[in-house]
Amino acid sequence: MIASAVVAVIVAGVIAVYFTPLLTVRSIEVDGNSSVSTEEIVGDLAIPLGERLVHVDTGAAAQRVAGIPALASARVQRMYPSTVRVTVVERVAVVFVDQPDGTHLLDSDGVDFAVAPPPPGTVRLVTDTPGVDDPATESALAVLDSLPESLRGMVGEVRASSISDVSMLLLDGRTLVWGNRDNAERKSAVALALMSQPGQILDVSSPDLPTTK
Repeated sequence: MIASAVVAVIVAGVIAVYFTPLLTVRSIEVDGNSSVSTEEIVGDLAIPLGERLVHVDTGAAAQRVAGIPALASARVQRMYPSTVRVTVVERVAVVFVDQPDGTHLLDSDGVDFAVAPPPPGTVRLVTDTPGVDDPATESALAVLDSLPESLRGMVGEVRASSISDVSMLLLDGRTLVWGNRDNAERKSAVALALMSQPGQILDVSSPDLPTTK
């Protein structure tokens, strides 16, 4: 009798979860977005109000939302009794590339995710084939990421013809020749020390033998 009662309770619970109108999607919460509208995220989420919450495929829904180019990731959760929560991480523009159709924004991984005016502090990138699969782009982004803030704020443009030929155009018009991505800490210290020296080209590609001209 006790076992039968337990089974009956379990069955009743399952029926309640699957069929009660109280456990349907009544609201959708979106967190983490600023440049991507909530309406766009909810549209790509494609979960209608009134759907049984237990039927929501959170993995598939997250994949749909993560397909928005300006989003780096998305997470979808069921929040009982009646809410779907979407948490997103937006891509952050690190560099921009001038193309015939406009200014393309790229994040720290080299992902081209938007055509829009570059935000303040974003650096122009110049490579032959900018993008995720371009070794020169990867090297240029790695160099930018390695710079201390005191030096990073001086950079207006980064150029890379290859992984070992990275240079930066500073906001004051001078050129900082960097070379490859190695010895970033040493190169940064030497570059900052050279800022007070005359010359339009500061070369720290060999940090033990820097030159200016």
